[in-house]
Amino acid sequence: MDDYVDLRLGQLLEMTAAEAPAPGAGSAAALAIALAAALVAKVARSSRDSWSDGPGVAAQALELQSRCPTLAREDTDAWRDALTALGGPDGTSGREAALAQALARAADLPLTIAETGADVAGLALLAAERGDGSLRGEAATAAVLAHAGVRAATHLIVINLATQAGDERSARAERAERVAASAAASALTVEP
Repeated sequence: MDDYVDLRLGQLLEMTAAEAPAPGAGSAAALAIALAAALVAKVARSSRDSWSDGPGVAAQALELQSRCPTLAREDTDAWRDALTALGGPDGTSGREAALAQALARAADLPLTIAETGADVAGLALLAAERGDGSLRGEAATAAVLAHAGVRAATHLIVINLATQAGDERSARAERAERVAASAAASALTVEP
């Protein structure tokens, strides 16, 4: 299975609740962002009569949504690889390099998740501002879900890069988090 699209929701929840380390937080963040993007698409599609850019925004949201299940699966794989590298024999010359590579990948994927979420949060704000007034609750919810996914992914990057102070990925994730936080806060204040 390439991603989590073919799973039933119950299966995914069961896998996430299991004792196995993955899917975990990164996958959950990506899937929250996918739900947010779906809500943006709903608002944009339903606002065709009142919002001329609605179809374009819906297409953008659906494109971002389509990335998320694969990101969730890749994050699971990266986390498993990192755990395997962490459990490798100490003192071996290849362990340090394998661990560094695995942790770098485990930081790269949450960064992609965070930046995708920031884009979704921006579209959600646009949907809250311009979409049909009866659907602004969906748009605000999308912005909040996207922000939550971005915030979670950013936290994972901080954890994975704990020993690499000043890494640009941390700064990029923090920028994405600020963008998503601002979009969510603004979307919650838009009057219906």
